[in-house]
Amino acid sequence: MNVVVMRLTMRGLLGGKRALLLLLLPALLLLVAGLTRWGSSGNPDATSAMAANFAMGTLLPLMCLLIGTGAIGPEIEDGSIVYLLAKPLPRRTIALSKLTVAITASLVLGTISTVAAILIAGDQGWWLTNAYVTSVALAAIGYTAIFFMLAIVSRSAVIVGLIYALLWEGVLGGYVPGIRVLSVRQWALSAAERVLDGQPSLMPHSEVSLTTGLIMLAITTVVVTVLGVRKLKTLPMRVAE
Repeated sequence: MNVVVMRLTMRGLLGGKRALLLLLLPALLLLVAGLTRWGSSGNPDATSAMAANFAMGTLLPLMCLLIGTGAIGPEIEDGSIVYLLAKPLPRRTIALSKLTVAITASLVLGTISTVAAILIAGDQGWWLTNAYVTSVALAAIGYTAIFFMLAIVSRSAVIVGLIYALLWEGVLGGYVPGIRVLSVRQWALSAAERVLDGQPSLMPHSEVSLTTGLIMLAITTVVVTVLGVRKLKTLPMRVAE
């Protein structure tokens, strides 16, 4: 890890329109949580559905997309990455430093907004908070690594990421049985399902077991990280115009 690279990455994430969007997404989640509370009178079943489908199925992937691509994508697009790559630092160190900042940002924003949303919508003895914070943390790591890799390998990372987040994870991964087993959200929800094992009415339905979900998340995160690092090593040095 390199502290200077991490500091520059954090500064890039917290500046400009991307930072505004990163604040609007949690605000939207809190608004939906308030509407859920109003419409269900704090029914924990409605809260669980909101957390599993909206928070984890839509908002979290979009948040991780903004963070994962924003950690390195803009620098690649405008060519300014060349100045960082020219430094006497291994490209592996640059990639891992940026990815660490991105994952940390996703974890902080994702878990805090989820806790607040569940408390607003209505919890039951902190069962839902504990369950979904665990799942959100796991999903945030996987999503951010995937989108970070996309930003390195594709100039259309945001478009590809949107298709993946909204179509694959949000629609197909939520309703098509064969695809659900290949969904980051379903892998992460297996943790919430285990935590809520004693509360069957609140349990989200995951297509995979906890062991399978954790293994698939670990494999996916490692594979996409390795692919991203390898691609960064071969990235041509193009000076920004």
